[in-house]
Amino acid sequence: MEAPQSLIGKLYNSYSDGLHFAKPISSLRTNEFDLVRNVLQILQGFSSTMLYWDELGHRFRVRSGIFVSHLSHTSLYHVLNQFTYAATCLKMVESRIQEVKKSVPPPPPSLRAFCCSISTWLTWLRNGALKEEMKVVDSCSLTTPTLLGLSSSLSSLCAGAEFLFQVVQEAIPQAYDETDSPISASAIAVHILNYLYKKLTEVCLVQGGEEDAYRMILHAFVSTLLPYIEGLDSWLYEGILDDPFEEMFFRANKRIAVEESEFWEKSYLLRSAKLDTGRVTDSLLSIKRTNDVSRKEPNDVSGLAKEKGANGRDLDVCPLFMKEIARDIISAGKSLQLVQHTRMTSSVSASGRIAGLSLSEIFCVTLSALIGYGDHISEYFLKEKKIVPLIKSFTGRQKVERSNESFQEMTCSDKEWCKFLVDTMAQKGKANLISCHALGEEVDSFVVEGNKLALDGNDILSLGFRPENPAITTSQNFLHANRDAWGPLNLSREFYLPPLNDEGLRQAIFDGSAGSFVATKSTDYTYGFQFGESERDRLKEDVTFLEELFPFPTLLPPFQEDDHVSEVFPFQENSTLPSRTLNWIGRVEPRNTLLPTVILQECLIVFIKKQADCIGRNILSKLLSEWRLLEELEVLRAIYLLGSGDLLQHFLTVVFNKLDKGDSLDDDFELNTTLQESIRYSADAALLSMPDSLVVSVTRNNATIEDDQRGMPLPTSTPRKSRGQNFGIDGLDSLMFTYKVPWPLELIANTEAIKKYNQVMRFLLKVRRAKFVLDKARRWMWKDRSSASINRKHHWLLEQKLLHFVDAFHHYVMDRVYHSAWGELCEGLAAARSLDEVIEIHEAYLMSIQRQCFAVPEKLWALIASRINSILGLALDFYSVQQTLSSGGAVSAIKARCEMEINRIEKQFDDCIAFLMRILSFKLNVGQFPHLADLVARINYNHFYMSHNGSLINAPGSNAVSSKSGKLFAGQRD
Repeated sequence: MEAPQSLIGKLYNSYSDGLHFAKPISSLRTNEFDLVRNVLQILQGFSSTMLYWDELGHRFRVRSGIFVSHLSHTSLYHVLNQFTYAATCLKMVESRIQEVKKSVPPPPPSLRAFCCSISTWLTWLRNGALKEEMKVVDSCSLTTPTLLGLSSSLSSLCAGAEFLFQVVQEAIPQAYDETDSPISASAIAVHILNYLYKKLTEVCLVQGGEEDAYRMILHAFVSTLLPYIEGLDSWLYEGILDDPFEEMFFRANKRIAVEESEFWEKSYLLRSAKLDTGRVTDSLLSIKRTNDVSRKEPNDVSGLAKEKGANGRDLDVCPLFMKEIARDIISAGKSLQLVQHTRMTSSVSASGRIAGLSLSEIFCVTLSALIGYGDHISEYFLKEKKIVPLIKSFTGRQKVERSNESFQEMTCSDKEWCKFLVDTMAQKGKANLISCHALGEEVDSFVVEGNKLALDGNDILSLGFRPENPAITTSQNFLHANRDAWGPLNLSREFYLPPLNDEGLRQAIFDGSAGSFVATKSTDYTYGFQFGESERDRLKEDVTFLEELFPFPTLLPPFQEDDHVSEVFPFQENSTLPSRTLNWIGRVEPRNTLLPTVILQECLIVFIKKQADCIGRNILSKLLSEWRLLEELEVLRAIYLLGSGDLLQHFLTVVFNKLDKGDSLDDDFELNTTLQESIRYSADAALLSMPDSLVVSVTRNNATIEDDQRGMPLPTSTPRKSRGQNFGIDGLDSLMFTYKVPWPLELIANTEAIKKYNQVMRFLLKVRRAKFVLDKARRWMWKDRSSASINRKHHWLLEQKLLHFVDAFHHYVMDRVYHSAWGELCEGLAAARSLDEVIEIHEAYLMSIQRQCFAVPEKLWALIASRINSILGLALDFYSVQQTLSSGGAVSAIKARCEMEINRIEKQFDDCIAFLMRILSFKLNVGQFPHLADLVARINYNHFYMSHNGSLINAPGSNAVSSKSGKLFAGQRD
């Protein structure tokens, strides 16, 4: 029978899993040396005998029961836990990256580049464990490695593993693995770039010994950003949106062609994130410049409201560091497409290139100079002529003797960025530059003499990317070190059969044969008998070309296991510089841990702005010269602002007379015939390149309906009409004038702009018509001067009031709208830097003339416009009364009704004037809108309606009017 366990035994068994404290299992006993090797193996991603990977728990675990003689159980497991946690982090990073790489569909370029960067750092960290293991194996006979010593030497590795795991977990969106709601490639790219940007900002203020975190984030950020930069390069320098994965912050609307009028507004739209409802929206207003609000006028209520609505729709689909220049980037690419579409030479694109380098290459060179050495070389790139002095300042000359010849050869300094720059330009075929890049450890110098590869042994081999023969690209050092083998390696020289000299054979056969009819000649079978001389020469040229194209066809490149193909073969148009720069970031100790804002501004944004400005200058040059922008805007000004008094004079006279007779304006053909006659016989007919480019149509009240929907001002009190609806002041609102602006200027003066021009023109036509009928009424009144009654004098005074208001308002329009606004437009166009700014300036010009003509959908302007329309309508009513009186209104009843109408007109005029004086003279309004002060000064001439202190002067009564008018007309009769 088994004896019962004691209390101590029961307590110990609960902690020792049944193992008696006096009898440990000898097979689980180990030593620190084996534990150290096991730790180093799991840090490299392998399971070991004592430390294994738990598939269910997804972590490395320590086998239970292992012990060492000199460490307690708690101390041993505490030391091992830090290594198992670091190994688990690396293993989880590896698993996550593999999942992303094997995902379907494949990851977009930015995510793939981020995974490549993480994989590179994972390899570097595990290589550190491998090197430590090699040291342990080599030093096992001299010193015994310990876990505490390993903990000290691998502290940075463990910290790096934990930091790398954190970066991967936070950078890759969690929604990426969700199949029910997949996230777009653009949202993935923006999420990763924004996270790395913010993370780099956090770790830039590092303390001593913590630069690895900065280098890790910088490496990942640069690697992820490079695909974005390559897409921007093709867009800014070629006008091509090369974005098959749709991860750029803007997209192309393929339904809009470049020659359409909606190209500028709808062809390329900002890509927006997916909303909660799953609907994807796009808008050009989601990103605006930060200084747009400050540039707007304080009174621009609609502009501020539009800006506020735009900010509300901002869905963060653009990287944080590109939001301020996103609009400029889109505008530059569209401008380049416009220039290319007009068959302009490629000077716009080429002029923006700096020494033929791509945007990513410039970014890599300037980044390496800024991070590694603190050299600010962007100013040299901004002025391309300074690049050669820049290279010379970092290069020297040394005397080199080869093949019994001596010559001068340029050699690069120790600065890595200089080697990057010179080598990249050498790969692009720039003459007299030196390549300082070597695939091995030694650094050789090669003089680039051109693209032809000389094989005679006298010239030095040119270094450059040869896509047709990659072996030459990868074997530069080998070929340079074995110049004697060039001949045997070049099989093209063995293309022909060796020459055969058969002179001896002929002599043996034909010697002594006097009757031989065959001439004794030597034969060379090099070219064969089947070719003539021309074919032989052509074949010789082909062989020479083949020799240049494939000089060493049997040469195999000496690749090593750790060599990166990206350092040998460039991606698209770029050189191998991006890959070499990323590897350099991983091994260099940065001189300055700069903020990402400084890095991007110095190495990327400044060059994007330079190219955008270059494109802007070119397209503005075409706008003002070849496309004749100002001339076309002057035509619009002459038509819609009635600037040419003679161009539409005949047309308006006919239309006004038709309205006077009560005829309807519903015949488009008749109206356009009259319009063409008016243009043809006008002194300003030369303004229009084609007379039929201006047409008029009858909208049948659609324009008025649209204005009501848009909130356009309507008169609060409608004057009475005596001859039907068309006789009223709004009788011309049904006319729509359309001027066909030539492409591409219709991108500026588009359909919406023409509608705004028509709104201004309708208002100006009302003023012109009021002036027309008042002049006509005055002629009737002058014909009836014999009657000097008090009523007639009253009519004269009211006519002068109405005419003074109409003339004053007309002069205000001509001064403020026609001249001042045009001068501001010309000044703005002279200072514009892009087509976007030209469009903005033109829209501001339209807004200005609309506001000054009170044709904007705002409450203040609606109130003012309603009273002005009422006064203009009163002018028509006054004209109707005078027409009635002059056409036989001798009947007393008719005269009485006319006098009542005159009194009504005068009363409404005084009320409208009093209201206008109060509104226009209000100090706040005058302070915000200076043009209102000008209008007040013209209407209130000599302070007729309002005194200096702002108090209204009562209109003179009828008695006073009679007395003053009596004296006036008495003097005229005398």
